[in-house]
Amino acid sequence: MHVNPIVVEDLSKQYIVSAVKRRHDTLQDHVADSLRSLVSRDRRARQRTQAFWALKRVSFEVGHGEVVGLIGSNGAGKSTLLKILSRITEPTEGCAAIEGRVASLLEVGTGFQAELSGRENVYLSGAILGMRRSEISRKFDEIVDFSGVEPFIDTPVKRYSSGMYVRLAFAVAAHLEPEIMFVDEVLAVGDAAFQQKCLGKMKDSVGQGRTVVFVSHNMAAVLNLCPRSIWLRGGEIVADGPTEDVVSRYLQSLEAHKDTCVADRTDRKGNQALKFVDIELRNSDGMPVQRIQCGHGMTIALRFECARGGLNNVYVGFGVHGKFDENLFDLNTDLGGVRFNALPRQGMFLCTVPRVPLMPGRYSFNVYCEAGAELADWVLNAGCIEVEPGDFFGSGKLPHTDQGPFLVSHSWSMAAAPTASA
Repeated sequence: MHVNPIVVEDLSKQYIVSAVKRRHDTLQDHVADSLRSLVSRDRRARQRTQAFWALKRVSFEVGHGEVVGLIGSNGAGKSTLLKILSRITEPTEGCAAIEGRVASLLEVGTGFQAELSGRENVYLSGAILGMRRSEISRKFDEIVDFSGVEPFIDTPVKRYSSGMYVRLAFAVAAHLEPEIMFVDEVLAVGDAAFQQKCLGKMKDSVGQGRTVVFVSHNMAAVLNLCPRSIWLRGGEIVADGPTEDVVSRYLQSLEAHKDTCVADRTDRKGNQALKFVDIELRNSDGMPVQRIQCGHGMTIALRFECARGGLNNVYVGFGVHGKFDENLFDLNTDLGGVRFNALPRQGMFLCTVPRVPLMPGRYSFNVYCEAGAELADWVLNAGCIEVEPGDFFGSGKLPHTDQGPFLVSHSWSMAAAPTASA
């Protein structure tokens, strides 16, 4: 009897989370809290924890050679589902049957052994997939060339940057010929050129009949790669069908989020050491506006609150996305060599763009922040920017809207053709 390589039936995953988080600044705090827990084993102590269902009765099947996109907002259950399929975590209820050799490319840090070199991890990954050493050796040079980490291939991967780690991990997963591939949002770590290489390689994998489950917030990539998509929300399947239909419904749902105050958004990631509570678009005069003309200046004001004062090494970013949620450009403090220190409990980050380079249209944006090298807050589709037509070039003419999303300052001149030398 023909069996599909991925069969998921009534899959549910429950986590027990603490309702009260304590901060242990000193040994005295830690000892005091431990003593409290010993003498407070009553009903009130038990109420400090609560059940959270990351997945609820999820069922679907994926056929041989099928490529399925898995979409949804932060906290929808996508990564939890891939971890169960990859046998990293166990379900609370239901089952997931997988038939075939699996390669999983999940979040950075999964799969490689930190103390081993890149070379050793390539061979280890191949062995885990059931490949002989001779098979891995035949692919080794191709893997290293694709990853671009050849100068560091004998360096322990714990010394790799996140970008180097992901490049090598993807190269291994894509070249060691698994029958099934699970790919999470890790491609966002690489640069644009490497992302294109990855997407091209995934297309090759599809052509070779591999089964792929691809998680991404980039709807353009999902539309390009996946004929079928599954939309998760709150741990449940909202839609499962042709990608164009599912993505269209998903993007429509995001419009409602954009009208929700960022302080009230619950579908966010991070430890909340810093939290965005308001976002305001201002014109070049500093006045709050709903729309901005292309070519005019704008400032994005991000009001924040900190769980405690004095946060250091704070990195802030603002990413603008197009109609298919594709990333258009990113503005972050690292690009300007800026890090914020000694933050107050409340404050505001200001990002100023002298001339808005976007064609008329509606654009969404994400906001994110790291504090002390840990993700503090990340809100997808935190709001939108309405760009109106404007005389960007000062020529009295408006650009055609079908000429791409960007406007670029430039000039034209003419010169005589160089004469041929005798």
